[in-house]
Amino acid sequence: MSDLQDIPKHSVHTLVFRSLKRTHDMFLSDYSHPVEVDENSLQIRKNVKAKSEYGPVMHIPKEVGKTQKQIEIETQEEAVPRVSLNENEPEVYDERSDTSNLSSASYNERDVNGQERYHLEVEEEQEEESAPSAGRVKFTSDSLFTPSAGGASAQASGSKALTLFGNHNTAIAHKRNTIAMPKPQWHAPWKLYRVISGHLGWVRCIDVDPSNEWFVTGSGDRIIKIWDLASGTLKLSLTGHVSAVRGVAISPRHPYLFSCGEDKKVLCWDLESNKVIRHYHGHLSACYALALHPALDILVSCGRDSVARVWDMRTKAQIHSLEGHTNTVSAVKCQETEPQIITSSHDSTIRCWDIIAGKTMVTLTNHKKSVRALTLHPKWYSMASASPDNIKEWKFPKAEFIQNLSGHDAILNALACNSDNVLVSAADNGSIYFWDWLTGYNFQKIQTLAQPGSIDSETGVFALGFDQSGSRLMTCEADKTIKIYKEDENATEETHPINWRPDILKRKRF
Repeated sequence: MSDLQDIPKHSVHTLVFRSLKRTHDMFLSDYSHPVEVDENSLQIRKNVKAKSEYGPVMHIPKEVGKTQKQIEIETQEEAVPRVSLNENEPEVYDERSDTSNLSSASYNERDVNGQERYHLEVEEEQEEESAPSAGRVKFTSDSLFTPSAGGASAQASGSKALTLFGNHNTAIAHKRNTIAMPKPQWHAPWKLYRVISGHLGWVRCIDVDPSNEWFVTGSGDRIIKIWDLASGTLKLSLTGHVSAVRGVAISPRHPYLFSCGEDKKVLCWDLESNKVIRHYHGHLSACYALALHPALDILVSCGRDSVARVWDMRTKAQIHSLEGHTNTVSAVKCQETEPQIITSSHDSTIRCWDIIAGKTMVTLTNHKKSVRALTLHPKWYSMASASPDNIKEWKFPKAEFIQNLSGHDAILNALACNSDNVLVSAADNGSIYFWDWLTGYNFQKIQTLAQPGSIDSETGVFALGFDQSGSRLMTCEADKTIKIYKEDENATEETHPINWRPDILKRKRF
């Protein structure tokens, strides 16, 4: 015990620095005399790594490694001359014969005179990244080539178009799938003509009666209200939810109204007695959307538990639990043909479901951000989806991508489409954009205004709905109102012309 007491006590600071000093002294010789690099071992290491990673492709013959298109282009290189506009101008670099730039796209068609007109499209991103070197002229996306049997003269067509006359061998070898952009259909501008007040909370959902006489809305005040469509007067209020109502759906074949809310409830209302007659139990969290099958007696609901549930409308039994999404399922749609159920989610995906097997048929991963809204075209076999990155159109049954509708840069909450090919998107910031479905042309923008008594930030639009005729548009907004828009009856194509300029080419993206 006395020996332990004789040991001198040092602070932790002293002990740490003493250890550092001893460590430094121990390895000082290595610091002053570093180990020399062995060139042989370094070369062996490089060879081993190259063989392990690139062994299968290190000894491919030159011709085998080339694609058939590259070989065809190389055989035509000798026949593709460099074209000079005149003797005093620099030599024009023919991008079509450059096999290293296969991102250039081309399109050819025949004009009225029977001549072939060649359009060469070069991606804008590539032009910005790599500017053409001195003495070379790169053709832009609006370049126009007209080969004929005449001489080698050239003339400028517009600011970015050239017409070159030369040998037919100057035809573009590498063609891309491109289409000419059609002129959009003229649509009359939409204007606000009625504002309906009555809810005490954010209006979150809407549906229109098949007879087109009344419509129903659900709100954050936990009340479902039924309104007269012609006069905008309140006809009935239904209370039964204990939290915000997020979805309503009117059955076209039964006197039933279905609703769901953040209280996990899915309710069936009998509109003859105005009472709840069925509860559908199963959701583990808030329920956000509803959809009724147009031909079968089934109901589909989805919500924050990342699951879409298929219910037998009459027996209240759960037919399927559609699992696969990894985040909140925000929207669901049903149709008679395949795919009969489509869901979108905050996990940035859209899923098409096999209603018989209860499994995913197709998963669409094109969106990069959460998909909050879906809409089906009332006539065509297609749909649109909304996300902050883009609005995308899809063609059934395989859900093939048609086109992007870009420009509505906001959190999109709702989509709606009528039979006149008017697609409407609404966002969290109160902006409403009107699009031509065929061409994706944005022909009108509206910014909603908060009603008196609401703060300016309460301009968000949560739901959209057309009436059965497609002539009136109803919006559910954060200022606790329902706004009704209709087309301007006095507008014509002469008084409100389309402010549209055609692009020579528009790449069709799939």
